[in-house]
Amino acid sequence: MLIAIITLCRKENDSVIEPHGGVLVNRIAEDTERKSLLEKAAWSPSITLTSWSLSDLYLIATGAFSPLTGFMKQADYVNVLKEMRLENGTIWSLPITLSVSKEMVETLSPGDTVSLKGEDGKIYGLLQVEEMYEYSKKAEAFFVYGTVDPDHPGVQKTLEKEDYNLAGPITLLTHPEKLRENFQTPAELRATFEELGWKSIVAFQTRNPIHRAHEYLQKTALEIVDGLLIHPLVGDTKKDDIPAPIRMKSYDVLLKNYYPKDRVMLSVFPAAMRYAGPREAVFHSLVRKNFGCTHFIVGRDHAGVGDYYGTYDAQKIFEQFSKEELGIEILAFEHAFYCITCASMATAKTCPHEANFHIHLSGTRVREMLKNEQIPPKEFSRPEVIEVLMDEMNRTNEEK
Repeated sequence: MLIAIITLCRKENDSVIEPHGGVLVNRIAEDTERKSLLEKAAWSPSITLTSWSLSDLYLIATGAFSPLTGFMKQADYVNVLKEMRLENGTIWSLPITLSVSKEMVETLSPGDTVSLKGEDGKIYGLLQVEEMYEYSKKAEAFFVYGTVDPDHPGVQKTLEKEDYNLAGPITLLTHPEKLRENFQTPAELRATFEELGWKSIVAFQTRNPIHRAHEYLQKTALEIVDGLLIHPLVGDTKKDDIPAPIRMKSYDVLLKNYYPKDRVMLSVFPAAMRYAGPREAVFHSLVRKNFGCTHFIVGRDHAGVGDYYGTYDAQKIFEQFSKEELGIEILAFEHAFYCITCASMATAKTCPHEANFHIHLSGTRVREMLKNEQIPPKEFSRPEVIEVLMDEMNRTNEEK
């Protein structure tokens, strides 16, 4: 099995932030080693990964989930649920696990090698089995999501999993083509930032089109850093979320017309959306540190869904950790709105006018208007973005 290749971040270069845990993991087999391992994988017992697990495999292998080198062992898993830390004390807020059936577990032993296949039948990786353990799906849901309500999309996914977790280091043998599109690995983005001379980079996480409130937060943050990374999540999302290909077109037209070209980058984050609210906000910040970002925007109801989390719970959770432990600066913003009297975007910190002068924006409201074929006003979103979204969604509906 491939020995972990771990690249130490160059601490002497101030333009490169240290990855989470101090190392940037690389679990990708190359050339002759890859060929040899593929031959081995063909004769190994296999597991078919869900799209969620395949994205986890890819992000572990490329270092996005550093310091993880594989799917979590039981000690790390339990500690993450209870303490939001790995067993060694490193901050980590979400379990990264591979669930398998009892029948599969009964055929395996520690030390075995398992082939990891996609739903298309291709071999994408290998896992060296270290542990197999039973776990409580309801307990996991409660700790991660704060609820066991099956209507919560994250809880629903958790309850659908198998009853055992398979743990151990992984090796990537094949890049998933769909996840690779528009994706730059942490090492690649870090090299790009260094080439651009950016020493401070703010990341913005989104699973929605960028509306005017988002734009306001991004540009406010851009005033204090060298560059902005717009890093949309393009893995599994809820069925009613706008599909990633449509969103990507909306990002392109927005950046082309309203952002400084030499200070903004667009690259995707091919992870599954957990909708874990506060815990996922911490997770999103740590992952962006691995990509080389020094700052991370946390706005209203980050990674939330429905009414499961308080408006600013995703900001308050960071109070549990020291700035030194996190290693990335959190930019916490209040909910932005368009003030008719000010004739501009603002927040409660900058606008003196009463609420009846405010137009509140949200991704949910924009999705509802688009679904009902209503054109959101310019105070909601840039006209070019709305045009792209409506054209693409109409085309998609016609194709159905």
